[in-house]
Amino acid sequence: MNFDLIFFDLDATLYPESNGLWPAIRERIDLYMRQQMGFDPAEIARLREDYYLNHGTTLCGLRKFHQVDPVDYLNFVHDLPVHRYLHPDPALRTMLLSMPQRRWVFTNSDSPHANRVMQALGITDCFEGMIDVLRLEPDCKPNLPAYQKALHLVGDPDPSRCALLDDSTRNLATAKDLGIYTVLVGHNGDHPDADHCPADNCPADRCLTDIHALPTVVPEFWDSKP
Repeated sequence: MNFDLIFFDLDATLYPESNGLWPAIRERIDLYMRQQMGFDPAEIARLREDYYLNHGTTLCGLRKFHQVDPVDYLNFVHDLPVHRYLHPDPALRTMLLSMPQRRWVFTNSDSPHANRVMQALGITDCFEGMIDVLRLEPDCKPNLPAYQKALHLVGDPDPSRCALLDDSTRNLATAKDLGIYTVLVGHNGDHPDADHCPADNCPADRCLTDIHALPTVVPEFWDSKP
């Protein structure tokens, strides 16, 4: 199996959710909905979950039903001291640079946040480019048009020669339907199978708990000839 291009999700994929950054972002989302939009605190968790499940992200739901300014929202929820949570990751950098494929970040975050994360990890120059949520407007993962737009933005490669690494099974399911090879990363990728094969109902071709295990779990990426 040969791969020409690999998409990487950002949050909770290129770094572990356990470091606290992603939960802190969720807290900022709740704070925005309470302080900036005046939602009843008792309703925020339910609304956030409803928008996430039915529209892809909380932001997509807020834009559709409340005409929220996406830049204002993203600036607020990502206003966090990233360097408190993230530190340079030389092993991740070495792994990424050893991959023979084109590499793109494909995220539902915005580029200022993504750039801060990559700078903190020391991997900014490990990617050819980035597709952030503002480039996908009005769509986002896991909605099909977001993937079609992402493929177009990177030059319309054959989906069967692309892969996506993501911590969300919903995001991977849409990619799988397009023929993209899928790798589940993070705590949802914890499978007891020694061959790292997912369960029957999982949309991932391979699963791993930590991005650093990628060469062991998917050695095909390094055997590939783009």
